[in-house]
Amino acid sequence: MQENLDRFYLSKEEPIKSCLIALRDIILSYDGQIVNSWKYGMSFFCYNNKMICYLWIHRKFGKPYLGIVEGKYFDEHYLLSENRSRMKILLIDPNEDLPMVIIKNILKKLLKF
Repeated sequence: MQENLDRFYLSKEEPIKSCLIALRDIILSYDGQIVNSWKYGMSFFCYNNKMICYLWIHRKFGKPYLGIVEGKYFDEHYLLSENRSRMKILLIDPNEDLPMVIIKNILKKLLKF
């Protein structure tokens, strides 16, 4: 499992690689009970054994995003649902500063579920 996670992060080209690693570190440091797991061929984050979010690359835009498992409960305008019924995503521009306030607000809300 750890080998798959390492491969996921390290196989990406810059600046996407650094962006994904920074997002991973932010998520893991938010709460000590959040763990990074390899599920469904993706980098998922679990809290108390429940999947809360994941990191992936958007096919169309080629940008990393933070996927929110229970995104249907989020009404924030900056989250995209696209054709997803349950999940929403926060698209990240790897060439810009990370939107820390938004990310921390999402994590705070996720841990309340």
